[in-house]
Amino acid sequence: MSVAFTKESDAEAVAADLPDRPIPAHANLVTPAGLAQIDAALTRARAAYAAAQAGDAISADRTAMARATRDLRYWSARRASAQCIESRPDNHSVVFGSRVTFEREDGRVQTYAIVGDDEADPAQGSVSYVSPLARAMIGKSVGDVVMLAGQAAEVTAIS
Repeated sequence: MSVAFTKESDAEAVAADLPDRPIPAHANLVTPAGLAQIDAALTRARAAYAAAQAGDAISADRTAMARATRDLRYWSARRASAQCIESRPDNHSVVFGSRVTFEREDGRVQTYAIVGDDEADPAQGSVSYVSPLARAMIGKSVGDVVMLAGQAAEVTAIS
């Protein structure tokens, strides 16, 4: 049978059907640095979209156009819903934007900044404010003990 009569899709057509990036249902709280990151990502998404539209690139590379369109929708929505929270000088309790240091039972000392979803990067020392770690820490003061993954941890510093 001729390929023209089959319903098999080629890899490019399948890749061009990218699903939207999921947008969390909770509030889009961001720090000033997080808002700048969203603005930069939105600028990159607009540039990628413009590049994909230019010079008949749409028919040449449908996946590039699909990625650019998806990213532009995502970053536009994230920018529109962003609620910038300025840091407060109050270091008496952990709040959004705080950097909290704690010591675990096993002696490990860790420090994380509590930030918005799009700027969270645990490997770089930041976690989303809706993460279990952040939810356990918010509202706590130096000397308070919290349970993290079944282990006690003491808040030792807030900045």
